[in-house]
Amino acid sequence: MREPTKISMALLALASLAACDGAPNSTPASNLELGTPVALEAPPADSNVMARNTPHLTLDSRGQVWMSWTERLSDSSVQVRVARQNGSSWDSVRTVAMQRPLFVNWADFPSVAVLPNGDLVAHWLEREGGGKYAYGVRVVRSRDEGRTWSAPITPHTDGLAAEHGFVSLWTEGQDEVGLVWLDGRKSAMPDSAREMTIRSAVIRADGSMRDEALLDARACDCCQTGTAVTGNGRVVVYRDRTAEEIRDIAITRRTASGWTEPTIVAADNWHYPGCPVNGPQAASRGDTVVVAWFAAPNDSARVRLARSVDGGATFGEPVRVDEGNPMGRVDVELAPDGQPVVSWLEQRGADTSEVMVRRVRFDSAGSTMGAPLALARTSSARQSGFPRLVATRDGLVAAWTTVKPSLQVHLVRIPFTSETSR
Repeated sequence: MREPTKISMALLALASLAACDGAPNSTPASNLELGTPVALEAPPADSNVMARNTPHLTLDSRGQVWMSWTERLSDSSVQVRVARQNGSSWDSVRTVAMQRPLFVNWADFPSVAVLPNGDLVAHWLEREGGGKYAYGVRVVRSRDEGRTWSAPITPHTDGLAAEHGFVSLWTEGQDEVGLVWLDGRKSAMPDSAREMTIRSAVIRADGSMRDEALLDARACDCCQTGTAVTGNGRVVVYRDRTAEEIRDIAITRRTASGWTEPTIVAADNWHYPGCPVNGPQAASRGDTVVVAWFAAPNDSARVRLARSVDGGATFGEPVRVDEGNPMGRVDVELAPDGQPVVSWLEQRGADTSEVMVRRVRFDSAGSTMGAPLALARTSSARQSGFPRLVATRDGLVAAWTTVKPSLQVHLVRIPFTSETSR
């Protein structure tokens, strides 16, 4: 993943500009309030842990929350860990990977999935060859809640020392795992203009591969992917990249005949000759799909949300959820009532931001916004990473990273109100 200084500076400048397309949708509805956040303990750490960041959250089939994260140790090495939430604390704290040539990045981070049969599947990135951005994906499986792990599998079959990353995992049946990733095999060039592809595959229980597929031959080169499953099949969302450097959000759907041609969720027409490092996320229930993303066309930064009621085939007009000065880094989940909750970072100063969440209600009359809820202050620096959400039966769990005095992961539970839970 490339992060030229001029691009990072441009994004900060965009985040400081007022919106040009009208004020954000900010009239709150009292019946869309979220409960008061309650701080949760982070998983226990050994005395040699100096920093923790890049949290990722997921649910198992019993509704329990699992989190993966990275730790930097006192000897400067890095390890990937995973834990399961047990009430207000954490258990099953396991090490997934250590003493390996990990590629550690603030925006492209490990994740974990829990399969219906109870297996854990985790991924991380590992350096390959001598190039600065030559790294690949590694996937491992545990059949004993993380006590032991299989030998790593490399899902991309090109064998090239190129970029492979920004993975989204999903469960496939009872014991298989699907994944989508950005893949640089199309043009293994050392410069920042090379093109990335979007590819997917499924890993069987025995570690063999099936159904590796090219989903898009030209995508934005360092934005996260997202995925969800509908009544009509799996969907994948990502930031597209046209020959004219338009970087809007695209979706492709897996049908009985394979993956569909990508379509644009909403035409932001964001012309940007670089990667904003700011990918979309999706959530679904039945045939309803919601997609949240960041865009800044015409120097107007915004966080947007769009809904589909036909499994992602078409989307309604997007709504704006930020407060006027967003940095993006979005996530989205559906509450028990089927309505979305969006998280993002909102800029509050030159080097300060807030972790925000907000409910949105869609109905036949349009959309209604809940009041924005600030969870915590953090840095605007890259190291503050990407806050993550997961929706349980009784509330949201949110995780994020603070930078000072050291990189640390923080968590809260946000209870659902009676209105939210109905």
